[in-house]
Amino acid sequence: MRSQFDKQLAQLHRELIEMGALCEQAIALAAQALKEGDAALAGQVSGLERDIDRKERDIESLCLKLLLQQQPVARDLRQISAALKMITDLERIGDQAEDIAEIVISGQVNEGEELLRDMAASTIKMVTESVDAYVKHDTMLAEKVIAEDDIVDGWFDRVKHTLIRRMTTDPGEGERAVDLLMIAKYFERIGDHAVNVAQWVIFSVTGTHKEG
Repeated sequence: MRSQFDKQLAQLHRELIEMGALCEQAIALAAQALKEGDAALAGQVSGLERDIDRKERDIESLCLKLLLQQQPVARDLRQISAALKMITDLERIGDQAEDIAEIVISGQVNEGEELLRDMAASTIKMVTESVDAYVKHDTMLAEKVIAEDDIVDGWFDRVKHTLIRRMTTDPGEGERAVDLLMIAKYFERIGDHAVNVAQWVIFSVTGTHKEG
């Protein structure tokens, strides 16, 4: 019985890694489409987002099977409950990558946008590291992700103030500036979800859920 349970736990681990990889691909693709102003590239994000949604359903089903059909001990229970929490944040990362892509597709952002380059890079780094922390059961890396949220928040503030100045000096840039501000907000939210994933990694290893 325990052997079968361990196999299913290993499957859960693999499925979560695959979902995390899909999220990394989606946000990196959306950022590249933004940088290049490439609507065709942005259009590929929706397919990845659908894959992320399917993976969320599969993992949720596997977690419920483990809870209902087996008798997990405390550490196992932490891993399963953390997985259920993590897939919610990973799915939202996929949603927000698609939101960014849809703005690129709309045509308002029609050229490479240097303003958001560093913010996008910092956000992608957080997502990648949060998934790596899960893969390696690395609480120090998870703590690093949590600390990096301040960097992304700082980029958001800089972008916001720059765009406000742009709208003030050139009202004709208003619609484009609003779209860029929305994209910046989506990146900021993705960073928040990466923090949540990191917090659940820490919980799965230590049993302590770190808030904030």
